[in-house]
Amino acid sequence: MTITPVRIAVAGAGLIGKRHLEEIDASRSAQIAAVVDPGPTGPDVANRCGVPLYGSLTELFERDRPDGVILATPNQVHVDGGLECVAAGMPVIVEKPIGDTVEGATRLVEAAEAAGVPLLTGHHRNYSPIMVRAREIVQSGLLGSIVAVVGTALFHKPDGYFDVNGGWRRQPGGGPILLNLIHDVNNLQSLVGDVVRVQATTSDATRGFPVEDTAAMVFTFANGALGTFLLSDTAASARSWEQTSQENESYAAYPDEDCYHLAGTAGSLSVPTMRLQVFPGTRSWEEPFETSTMELERSDPLANQVEHFVAVIRGEAEPICSGRDGLKSLHVVDAVVESARTGRPVDVVC
Repeated sequence: MTITPVRIAVAGAGLIGKRHLEEIDASRSAQIAAVVDPGPTGPDVANRCGVPLYGSLTELFERDRPDGVILATPNQVHVDGGLECVAAGMPVIVEKPIGDTVEGATRLVEAAEAAGVPLLTGHHRNYSPIMVRAREIVQSGLLGSIVAVVGTALFHKPDGYFDVNGGWRRQPGGGPILLNLIHDVNNLQSLVGDVVRVQATTSDATRGFPVEDTAAMVFTFANGALGTFLLSDTAASARSWEQTSQENESYAAYPDEDCYHLAGTAGSLSVPTMRLQVFPGTRSWEEPFETSTMELERSDPLANQVEHFVAVIRGEAEPICSGRDGLKSLHVVDAVVESARTGRPVDVVC
Protein backbone atom coordinates (compact mmCIF):
# COMPACT_ATOMS: atom_id res chain seq x y z
CA MET A 1 0.00 0.00 0.00
CA THR A 2 1.34 3.40 -1.00
CA ILE A 3 1.29 6.02 1.76
CA THR A 4 0.81 9.62 0.67
CA PRO A 5 3.83 11.75 1.70
CA VAL A 6 3.30 14.43 4.30
CA ARG A 7 3.47 17.93 2.81
CA ILE A 8 5.76 20.26 4.77
CA ALA A 9 6.28 23.96 4.09
CA VAL A 10 9.51 25.68 5.15
CA ALA A 11 9.46 29.31 6.25
CA GLY A 12 12.88 30.89 5.88
CA ALA A 13 15.20 30.36 2.92
CA GLY A 14 18.48 30.91 4.77
CA LEU A 15 21.17 28.35 5.55
CA ILE A 16 19.19 26.21 7.99
CA GLY A 17 16.01 26.56 5.92
CA LYS A 18 17.84 25.19 2.91
CA ARG A 19 19.10 22.24 4.95
CA HIS A 20 15.55 21.42 6.02
CA LEU A 21 14.42 21.60 2.40
CA GLU A 22 17.19 19.21 1.38
CA GLU A 23 16.16 16.66 3.98
CA ILE A 24 12.44 16.92 3.17
CA ASP A 25 13.24 16.47 -0.51
CA ALA A 26 15.35 13.38 0.26
CA SER A 27 12.66 11.82 2.45
CA ARG A 28 10.31 9.13 1.13
CA SER A 29 7.64 10.03 3.67
CA ALA A 30 7.63 13.80 3.18
CA GLN A 31 7.58 16.30 0.35
CA ILE A 32 8.13 20.05 0.10
CA ALA A 33 4.81 21.91 -0.03
CA ALA A 34 6.07 25.48 -0.33
CA VAL A 35 8.73 28.00 0.59
CA VAL A 36 7.76 31.06 2.65
CA ASP A 37 10.20 33.95 2.47
CA PRO A 38 9.71 37.62 1.56
CA GLY A 39 13.41 38.18 0.95
CA PRO A 40 15.50 38.18 -2.24
CA THR A 41 16.65 34.56 -1.90
CA GLY A 42 13.11 33.17 -1.78
CA PRO A 43 12.34 33.00 -5.52
CA ASP A 44 15.54 31.16 -6.39
CA VAL A 45 15.15 28.63 -3.59
CA ALA A 46 11.49 27.98 -4.45
CA ASN A 47 12.32 27.61 -8.16
CA ARG A 48 15.06 25.08 -7.44
CA CYS A 49 12.65 23.11 -5.26
CA GLY A 50 9.89 23.36 -7.86
CA VAL A 51 7.32 24.61 -5.34
CA PRO A 52 5.24 27.76 -4.82
CA LEU A 53 6.72 30.76 -3.01
CA TYR A 54 4.70 32.77 -0.51
CA GLY A 55 5.68 36.04 1.10
CA SER A 56 4.14 35.25 4.48
CA LEU A 57 2.52 32.50 6.51
CA THR A 58 -0.76 34.37 6.16
CA GLU A 59 -0.55 34.07 2.38
CA LEU A 60 0.42 30.39 2.66
CA PHE A 61 -2.57 29.52 4.84
CA GLU A 62 -4.94 31.52 2.63
CA ARG A 63 -3.87 29.68 -0.52
CA ASP A 64 -2.73 26.24 0.64
CA ARG A 65 -3.04 23.79 3.49
CA PRO A 66 0.22 21.90 4.09
CA ASP A 67 0.36 19.17 6.73
CA GLY A 68 3.07 20.92 8.73
CA VAL A 69 5.48 23.85 8.81
CA ILE A 70 9.14 24.23 9.76
CA LEU A 71 9.96 27.76 10.92
CA ALA A 72 13.57 28.61 10.06
CA THR A 73 13.06 32.36 10.26
CA PRO A 74 15.12 34.90 12.28
CA ASN A 75 14.91 34.43 16.05
CA GLN A 76 12.94 37.60 16.69
CA VAL A 77 9.96 36.36 14.64
CA HIS A 78 9.87 32.77 15.94
CA VAL A 79 7.09 33.52 18.43
CA ASP A 80 4.86 35.41 15.99
CA GLY A 81 5.30 32.75 13.32
CA GLY A 82 4.68 29.96 15.78
CA LEU A 83 1.52 31.63 17.08
CA GLU A 84 0.23 32.02 13.53
CA CYS A 85 0.78 28.30 12.91
CA VAL A 86 -0.97 27.40 16.16
CA ALA A 87 -3.93 29.63 15.27
CA ALA A 88 -4.18 27.79 11.96
CA GLY A 89 -4.05 24.41 13.73
CA MET A 90 -0.79 23.66 11.94
CA PRO A 91 1.84 21.29 13.46
CA VAL A 92 5.12 23.19 13.54
CA ILE A 93 8.81 22.84 14.27
CA VAL A 94 10.24 26.15 15.47
CA GLU A 95 14.01 26.41 15.08
CA LYS A 96 15.98 27.05 18.25
CA PRO A 97 15.64 29.17 20.26
CA ILE A 98 11.89 28.75 20.39
CA GLY A 99 11.67 32.46 21.17
CA ASP A 100 13.96 35.44 21.61
CA THR A 101 12.54 36.04 25.11
CA VAL A 102 11.24 33.72 27.81
CA GLU A 103 8.00 35.69 27.95
CA GLY A 104 7.30 35.34 24.26
CA ALA A 105 8.26 31.67 24.17
CA THR A 106 5.96 31.00 27.14
CA ARG A 107 3.03 32.57 25.29
CA LEU A 108 3.70 30.33 22.29
CA VAL A 109 4.05 27.12 24.30
CA GLU A 110 0.91 27.79 26.34
CA ALA A 111 -1.08 28.65 23.20
CA ALA A 112 -0.02 25.39 21.50
CA GLU A 113 -0.84 23.31 24.57
CA ALA A 114 -4.24 24.95 24.97
CA ALA A 115 -5.05 24.37 21.29
CA GLY A 116 -3.68 20.83 21.20
CA VAL A 117 -1.44 21.70 18.25
CA PRO A 118 1.90 19.82 18.04
CA LEU A 119 4.75 22.26 18.69
CA LEU A 120 8.33 21.03 18.42
CA THR A 121 11.59 22.88 19.05
CA GLY A 122 14.30 22.44 16.41
CA HIS A 123 17.03 21.15 18.73
CA HIS A 124 18.11 18.66 16.09
CA ARG A 125 20.77 17.01 18.25
CA ASN A 126 17.93 15.21 20.06
CA TYR A 127 17.67 13.06 16.93
CA SER A 128 21.37 12.22 16.83
CA PRO A 129 22.04 8.46 17.19
CA ILE A 130 24.68 9.46 19.73
CA MET A 131 22.14 11.20 21.93
CA VAL A 132 19.56 8.45 21.44
CA ARG A 133 22.06 5.81 22.60
CA ALA A 134 23.31 7.95 25.49
CA ARG A 135 19.74 8.49 26.72
CA GLU A 136 19.11 4.73 26.52
CA ILE A 137 22.20 4.01 28.61
CA VAL A 138 21.28 6.58 31.27
CA GLN A 139 17.67 5.41 31.42
CA SER A 140 18.69 1.75 31.64
CA GLY A 141 20.25 2.36 35.06
CA LEU A 142 23.60 1.00 33.91
CA LEU A 143 25.34 4.08 35.32
CA GLY A 144 23.35 4.02 38.55
CA SER A 145 22.17 7.42 39.77
CA ILE A 146 23.85 10.31 37.94
CA VAL A 147 25.84 12.38 40.44
CA ALA A 148 28.14 14.55 38.32
CA VAL A 149 28.32 15.95 34.80
CA VAL A 150 31.25 17.63 33.06
CA GLY A 151 30.57 19.46 29.81
CA THR A 152 32.54 21.61 27.39
CA ALA A 153 31.90 23.67 24.29
CA LEU A 154 35.39 24.91 23.49
CA PHE A 155 36.08 26.12 19.95
CA HIS A 156 37.56 29.06 18.06
CA LYS A 157 35.47 31.30 15.84
CA PRO A 158 37.50 33.00 13.09
CA ASP A 159 37.82 36.79 13.02
CA GLY A 160 35.59 37.09 9.95
CA TYR A 161 32.69 35.59 11.90
CA PHE A 162 32.38 38.85 13.83
CA ASP A 163 32.39 41.15 10.79
CA VAL A 164 29.01 40.21 9.28
CA ASN A 165 25.89 42.41 9.43
CA GLY A 166 27.51 45.38 11.10
CA GLY A 167 29.43 43.37 13.66
CA TRP A 168 26.44 42.59 15.90
CA ARG A 169 28.22 39.49 17.23
CA ARG A 170 30.68 41.77 19.03
CA GLN A 171 27.86 43.26 21.09
CA PRO A 172 25.89 41.94 24.09
CA GLY A 173 23.61 39.13 22.94
CA GLY A 174 25.98 38.08 20.17
CA GLY A 175 28.22 35.87 22.28
CA PRO A 176 28.39 32.10 22.74
CA ILE A 177 25.97 32.02 25.70
CA LEU A 178 22.94 33.02 23.64
CA LEU A 179 24.11 31.63 20.29
CA ASN A 180 25.70 28.30 21.21
CA LEU A 181 25.09 27.23 24.81
CA ILE A 182 21.38 26.54 24.31
CA HIS A 183 22.24 23.46 22.20
CA ASP A 184 24.32 21.96 25.01
CA VAL A 185 21.81 22.84 27.72
CA ASN A 186 19.15 21.01 25.74
CA ASN A 187 21.43 17.98 25.36
CA LEU A 188 22.30 17.84 29.07
CA GLN A 189 18.69 18.26 30.19
CA SER A 190 17.59 15.46 27.88
CA LEU A 191 20.23 13.21 29.48
CA VAL A 192 20.14 14.21 33.15
CA GLY A 193 16.88 16.11 33.70
CA ASP A 194 15.94 19.70 34.44
CA VAL A 195 18.50 22.26 35.56
CA VAL A 196 17.06 24.06 38.61
CA ARG A 197 19.90 26.35 39.67
CA VAL A 198 22.74 28.13 37.87
CA GLN A 199 25.92 29.90 38.94
CA ALA A 200 27.88 31.53 36.12
CA THR A 201 30.76 33.87 35.45
CA THR A 202 32.01 35.27 32.16
CA SER A 203 35.07 36.92 30.69
CA ASP A 204 35.80 39.09 27.66
CA ALA A 205 39.53 39.28 28.41
CA THR A 206 40.72 37.62 25.20
CA ARG A 207 38.92 39.62 22.50
CA GLY A 208 37.95 42.61 24.58
CA PHE A 209 34.53 42.91 22.91
CA PRO A 210 31.53 44.18 24.93
CA VAL A 211 30.27 40.57 24.91
CA GLU A 212 31.64 37.45 26.60
CA ASP A 213 34.03 35.13 24.81
CA THR A 214 34.33 32.64 27.71
CA ALA A 215 31.98 31.44 30.42
CA ALA A 216 32.12 28.98 33.32
CA MET A 217 28.98 27.52 34.86
CA VAL A 218 27.82 25.28 37.69
CA PHE A 219 24.47 23.55 37.14
CA THR A 220 22.31 21.95 39.81
CA PHE A 221 19.91 19.35 38.40
CA ALA A 222 16.51 18.48 39.86
CA ASN A 223 17.71 14.97 40.76
CA GLY A 224 20.54 16.39 42.86
CA ALA A 225 23.32 15.90 40.31
CA LEU A 226 25.84 18.71 39.88
CA GLY A 227 27.45 19.75 36.62
CA THR A 228 30.21 22.03 35.45
CA PHE A 229 30.33 23.51 31.99
CA LEU A 230 33.06 25.48 30.20
CA LEU A 231 32.19 27.53 27.13
CA SER A 232 34.51 29.56 24.94
CA ASP A 233 34.50 30.68 21.31
CA THR A 234 38.15 31.76 21.47
CA ALA A 235 39.70 28.48 22.66
CA ALA A 236 42.09 26.45 20.51
CA SER A 237 40.31 23.25 21.47
CA ALA A 238 38.23 20.56 19.77
CA ARG A 239 36.04 19.74 22.76
CA SER A 240 32.72 20.82 21.28
CA TRP A 241 29.81 18.83 19.90
CA GLU A 242 30.44 20.01 16.35
CA GLN A 243 34.05 18.84 16.33
CA THR A 244 33.57 15.58 18.24
CA SER A 245 30.26 14.17 16.95
CA GLN A 246 31.35 13.87 13.27
CA GLU A 247 27.81 14.88 12.25
CA ASN A 248 28.56 18.14 10.44
CA GLU A 249 31.09 18.02 7.63
CA SER A 250 31.65 21.77 7.88
CA TYR A 251 33.86 21.11 10.92
CA ALA A 252 37.11 19.20 11.24
CA ALA A 253 36.46 15.93 13.08
CA TYR A 254 38.22 14.78 16.25
CA PRO A 255 36.65 11.39 16.95
CA ASP A 256 38.82 10.67 20.01
CA GLU A 257 37.68 13.79 21.91
CA ASP A 258 34.62 14.10 24.16
CA CYS A 259 32.44 17.05 25.13
CA TYR A 260 30.33 15.46 27.89
CA HIS A 261 31.14 13.06 30.74
CA LEU A 262 28.32 11.60 32.83
CA ALA A 263 29.32 10.00 36.13
CA GLY A 264 26.92 7.81 38.09
CA THR A 265 27.12 5.68 41.21
CA ALA A 266 27.76 2.51 39.18
CA GLY A 267 29.53 3.72 36.04
CA SER A 268 30.36 6.59 33.71
CA LEU A 269 29.82 7.44 30.06
CA SER A 270 31.83 9.79 27.84
CA VAL A 271 30.01 11.37 24.90
CA PRO A 272 30.32 11.18 21.94
CA THR A 273 33.09 8.53 21.97
CA MET A 274 30.60 6.39 23.94
CA ARG A 275 33.33 5.05 26.21
CA LEU A 276 31.63 3.22 29.06
CA GLN A 277 33.19 2.29 32.40
CA VAL A 278 31.27 0.25 34.97
CA PHE A 279 32.15 -1.67 38.09
CA PRO A 280 31.72 -5.41 37.42
CA GLY A 281 31.51 -6.08 41.13
CA THR A 282 32.45 -4.13 44.22
CA ARG A 283 32.20 -0.38 43.76
CA SER A 284 35.51 1.07 44.98
CA TRP A 285 38.27 3.27 43.64
CA GLU A 286 40.57 0.36 44.39
CA GLU A 287 38.70 -1.91 41.94
CA PRO A 288 39.21 -1.91 38.14
CA PHE A 289 36.46 -0.85 35.77
CA GLU A 290 35.03 -2.96 33.02
CA THR A 291 35.64 -0.71 29.98
CA SER A 292 33.88 -0.84 26.60
CA THR A 293 32.84 1.37 23.71
CA MET A 294 29.18 1.34 22.76
CA GLU A 295 28.47 0.79 19.07
CA LEU A 296 26.49 3.30 16.98
CA GLU A 297 24.70 3.26 13.67
CA ARG A 298 25.27 6.81 12.43
CA SER A 299 22.64 8.86 10.61
CA ASP A 300 21.89 12.53 9.96
CA PRO A 301 20.01 14.16 12.88
CA LEU A 302 18.25 16.65 10.58
CA ALA A 303 16.96 13.81 8.41
CA ASN A 304 15.84 11.94 11.52
CA GLN A 305 14.05 15.07 12.74
CA VAL A 306 12.04 15.24 9.51
CA GLU A 307 10.99 11.60 9.85
CA HIS A 308 9.98 12.17 13.46
CA PHE A 309 7.97 15.25 12.49
CA VAL A 310 6.14 13.15 9.90
CA ALA A 311 5.27 10.60 12.61
CA VAL A 312 4.03 13.37 14.92
CA ILE A 313 1.87 14.87 12.16
CA ARG A 314 0.36 11.43 11.46
CA GLY A 315 -0.36 10.93 15.15
CA GLU A 316 2.09 8.04 15.41
CA ALA A 317 4.48 9.68 17.91
CA GLU A 318 4.70 12.31 20.62
CA PRO A 319 7.32 15.08 20.18
CA ILE A 320 10.78 14.09 21.38
CA CYS A 321 11.69 17.76 21.81
CA SER A 322 8.49 19.67 22.49
CA GLY A 323 7.95 23.39 22.67
CA ARG A 324 8.08 23.12 26.46
CA ASP A 325 11.44 21.35 26.24
CA GLY A 326 12.73 24.24 24.17
CA LEU A 327 11.31 26.70 26.69
CA LYS A 328 13.10 24.91 29.54
CA SER A 329 16.42 25.30 27.71
CA LEU A 330 15.71 28.99 27.12
CA HIS A 331 14.97 29.44 30.84
CA VAL A 332 18.38 27.97 31.74
CA VAL A 333 20.27 30.18 29.29
CA ASP A 334 18.35 33.20 30.58
CA ALA A 335 19.42 32.25 34.12
CA VAL A 336 23.06 31.93 32.99
CA VAL A 337 22.94 35.48 31.61
CA GLU A 338 21.37 36.79 34.82
CA SER A 339 23.84 34.94 37.08
CA ALA A 340 26.82 36.23 35.09
CA ARG A 341 25.42 39.77 35.29
CA THR A 342 24.80 39.73 39.05
CA GLY A 343 27.50 37.33 40.23
CA ARG A 344 24.85 35.42 42.18
CA PRO A 345 23.23 31.98 41.85
CA VAL A 346 19.91 32.04 40.01
CA ASP A 347 17.08 29.54 40.50
CA VAL A 348 15.53 28.32 37.25
CA VAL A 349 11.76 28.62 37.49
CA CYS A 350 9.84 27.16 34.56
